[in-house]
Amino acid sequence: MSVPLVSVLLPVYNGEPYLAASLESILRQDHERLEVIAIDDGSTDRSLEILQQYRKADDRISIVSRENRGLIATLNEGLAIAKGGLIARMDADDIAYPARFSRQVALFMQQPQLAISGTGVDRLLGNRMVRGTPNPIYRSGDWHILSMFFTIFMHSTVMYNRRVIPQDMLVYDASYVHAEDFDLFRRITARFPAAMIDESLVAYRIHDHSVTSKHKRLMRQTHLKIVAENLERESLIDDLDALRDVGVAVTPDTTRRAAEFVLTLEAKIAARPRAAQSSYEDGALCFFYFLYQLINDAEQPRLTHEFLTRTGKWRLIRRRERYGLRAGAYAPWCSRLSIAATRQLDALSRYFASVPAATVLPQHGLG
Repeated sequence: MSVPLVSVLLPVYNGEPYLAASLESILRQDHERLEVIAIDDGSTDRSLEILQQYRKADDRISIVSRENRGLIATLNEGLAIAKGGLIARMDADDIAYPARFSRQVALFMQQPQLAISGTGVDRLLGNRMVRGTPNPIYRSGDWHILSMFFTIFMHSTVMYNRRVIPQDMLVYDASYVHAEDFDLFRRITARFPAAMIDESLVAYRIHDHSVTSKHKRLMRQTHLKIVAENLERESLIDDLDALRDVGVAVTPDTTRRAAEFVLTLEAKIAARPRAAQSSYEDGALCFFYFLYQLINDAEQPRLTHEFLTRTGKWRLIRRRERYGLRAGAYAPWCSRLSIAATRQLDALSRYFASVPAATVLPQHGLG
């Protein structure tokens, strides 16, 4: 088999602070047969100038620049332009380690029936790096079932196989704004096999200006919409509006209904054939944590306390969160103190779990 062409789909919108590092990481890949399709989605900073500088030095880069149309339109435009049999997603604020594309290409060559693959990530917070660890959920899970509950891959780690995925399927749906990847992954895995390289091959940058940070509320609402659709199709949900409503507002009523949803889902999963139960249970557990975080972020400890009590899931959260929630629920005056203390402890824990990025990136020939 000839060495496949990889089309790297790189949407750019005001990516000036991080774009050069992202481009450098793409151009230093040890799989050299690639094209970079950089679409400048109406940036108002120096993004276009940076792209043009790199194109002068490397003709594998092609640039489309036009008015702002949003991420989904940009992604679909890039898919239509791409020439490669394999399409790699990359974000303008992330860093791909040099072996990323070659490892994914090798996987597709070994298993040509695969439609999609992702990789693990390290998390880059400022100048600190939290190293990723293998997640056992990917080793034995049924991809179709897991993809009903959560976004199975980090978007900027994904590579698509156009020899397997039909052209009319490999399109992002504008109905699922800020969760377009979740929707596409569930559609692909419903029909075709997927695989995870459970090794960190991308440094995923976390910052306040990322799409995930800026649009968290809408992203969560769309996520809930997708899960509700999936579970309705599988006859695993009774209250069809419970997930939508808790995404709109966390109230005593929506919290109660979200808890009832969790209990009903667990009962329905327990009635499924034993062979499929494990993946359903893993997916449902991941989704429980999603709901817990959504409710907890409303900063109403009494409601989070009620959610955990109704679902019987106190043992699933960290000890310091349990202490803070109980204090906040029974003594509302100290809820802000407990929330602030938990955040400070989380930040401290992340710091001690991280290492200087300058000690990691040079190991990959980056810096």
